[in-house]
Amino acid sequence: MEVVERIESAIALVEEARGVPLSASCVLHRGEMLELLDSARVAFPADLAKAQQILQNQDSVLEGAQLQADRIIEHAREEVESMIAETEIVAAAKKEAQRILAEVAEEARAQQDEIDAYVDSRLATLEVILNKTMEVVSRGRDQLAGVDARSALSELGDK
Repeated sequence: MEVVERIESAIALVEEARGVPLSASCVLHRGEMLELLDSARVAFPADLAKAQQILQNQDSVLEGAQLQADRIIEHAREEVESMIAETEIVAAAKKEAQRILAEVAEEARAQQDEIDAYVDSRLATLEVILNKTMEVVSRGRDQLAGVDARSALSELGDK
């Protein structure tokens, strides 16, 4: 800014001026000082207009920044709400998945118990059939070996 520079030059002239002995006055070159002050006065309206333009721009820049900050804050709030909703959905889904897995595990245990009982009953039946078959085979071998039926009956009575 030209005005500020010229005023600073004027201040420097006054500070560097030769002082009048026994007084607070100083000796200045009138023409130099007037020229400096006049150039400051001429430059003042231009600098003032620039300053006013900067202030207007500052207000619009601040206004734009505030609008952008408001948009960013609103977007962040929406993101947070979305994340919270997703978190709640995920928690509910995990809870439901655990419930379903527990149900399936219980059903699998029940089915395994039923299968085990069925297999055990079938094996018991097979055991009875095999025992009877073994008796028939044993009698048939005895008949082939020549053991008569009476001795087989007497052996059964001894037992």
